Amino acid sequence: MSDLSKITCIEDLRQVAQRRVPRMFYDYADSGAWTESTYRENERAFQKIKLRQRVAMNMEDRSTGSTMIGEEVAMPVALAPTGLTGMQWADGEILAARAAKDFGGPFTLSTLSICSLEDVAQATGRHPFWFQLYVTRDRDFMARLIDRAKAAHCSALQLTLDLQILGQRHKDIKNGLSTPPKPTLANLINLATKPRWCLNMLGTQRRSFGNVVGHAKNVSDNASLASWILEQFDPALNWNDVERIKRLWGGKLVLKGIMDAEDARLAADSGADALIVSNHGGRQLDGAPATIDVLPSIVQAVGKRIEVWLDSGIRSGQDVLKACALGARGTLIGRAFLYGLGAYGQAGVTRALEIIHKELDLTMAFCGRTRIDAVDESILLPGTY
Repeated sequence: MSDLSKITCIEDLRQVAQRRVPRMFYDYADSGAWTESTYRENERAFQKIKLRQRVAMNMEDRSTGSTMIGEEVAMPVALAPTGLTGMQWADGEILAARAAKDFGGPFTLSTLSICSLEDVAQATGRHPFWFQLYVTRDRDFMARLIDRAKAAHCSALQLTLDLQILGQRHKDIKNGLSTPPKPTLANLINLATKPRWCLNMLGTQRRSFGNVVGHAKNVSDNASLASWILEQFDPALNWNDVERIKRLWGGKLVLKGIMDAEDARLAADSGADALIVSNHGGRQLDGAPATIDVLPSIVQAVGKRIEVWLDSGIRSGQDVLKACALGARGTLIGRAFLYGLGAYGQAGVTRALEIIHKELDLTMAFCGRTRIDAVDESILLPGTY
């Protein structure tokens, strides 16, 4: 399937990406921790929620436009921070940022991106984007990252709270995940079946972690990078660190990884502008609940004090609508846009956004609403959420 016009859903993009992206990088994006039960439950939980179809209601003049932390968006959807994005397609972070900019939505760059903050800023004409920060043991490096994000004109900082330690992802271990891929026989055989990917990679020099190599102490190449990453996630992260990072940043702060109402109250108390209900796409604690299942309790606890967003499990515009109905002010997509990127590059990311927008717009109309800000739980069938 090569004609983008025949791509009608995110699953179509996933199937193409699986054929085109080397196994270790496809598996990195499309896998969860341990048994992957939480990864799968994130999607199943959305599917269990049923919609109320309404008829003979005026469906003209519909609008999915909204705001997320004061920024106007074409729909309440942002691109989530995803590591190794530039290994799905050469210069992937740049391409995804451009697609988001053209569509009218925010892009979030991961700390562990292939393209650097400076790369993305230059390639997008310094159009504001968001930056995701991991708390590292090397506090000086972290402070410099924050300064670099300011210099790149990032308009918000997303602080990830649920990766103090790395969840065990069996596929990554079995694949010997590395960037660039190690020249093992298995990898070479797999790469031989991905000529498009290989050709694109030959056209770029960006094949390692651009925000880290050459910036972190004693990290000058991929050999030193591997050990640095294993050592730098900080298990001692606490709410005092959040307050200190907020002071260092001085701008809009979003806290990512909230799954509990008590943690949500602490997030609101911290003065953050938004929180993201997220279980890291099922990549950290296997056995945790689906994000859509805990969203209502978190909205009830803090929804009047702080913007509540949601990620993990969104594969359609209907999922976005259901999250909004249950109180989310915004959503983020990760795998959905990565499938598009791995399949067709920038055009694939655009297609993923178009698909989700069309599904959101049509479903909203079928439920009797013409504005996304008028959506609430009354569009859902009682007893299914």
